Amino acid sequence: MKVKLKNMVCDRCKTVLKQELKQAGIDILSIELGELIVMDEASVSQSVLKEIAERNGFEVIDSNTSVLVENVKTALIKKVESLQGLNEKTSTFLSNELNVDYSVISKSFSVSTGITVEKYLIKLKVEKTKELLQMGNKTFAEIAYFLDYNSGSHLAKQFKNMTGMSMTQYRKLQKWNRRTLDRIV
Repeated sequence: MKVKLKNMVCDRCKTVLKQELKQAGIDILSIELGELIVMDEASVSQSVLKEIAERNGFEVIDSNTSVLVENVKTALIKKVESLQGLNEKTSTFLSNELNVDYSVISKSFSVSTGITVEKYLIKLKVEKTKELLQMGNKTFAEIAYFLDYNSGSHLAKQFKNMTGMSMTQYRKLQKWNRRTLDRIV
């Protein structure tokens, strides 16, 4: 049985859910960001799976639109986290990754979340910028390069628009206000 899950954004999410399911005696075939495949579906209650997922901050999703939106989020989070392939056009990347026409992806995403795919990607990049600024081992130009901005000033402008402060101001903060990736939208 394949189960789609909302709010799975990192390897730690997979580890926590795997442990919980093991404790409940549920054998899993595989677990990936946003997806769980249970080995013996006859022995697993949907309500038990749902309860375990919700107790750990995840949500079982079943509508096609919700699944598509979560797949978009997962694909973009992976893309930003890996810092690879960001130069590929977002529409091309998502269409190829999800085997769905981008117009369908874009419309479903906007209707479900209230923001465009592009705006969501910018929010992800800003959160990744915050992380890289916190680590302190990259220059602004290197961060802009890694996140596939044409210039450091373009990133700086988007960062300021989204956070209300410059990257220099943010780097100097001792109390950073980062959001978890599953809470961006």
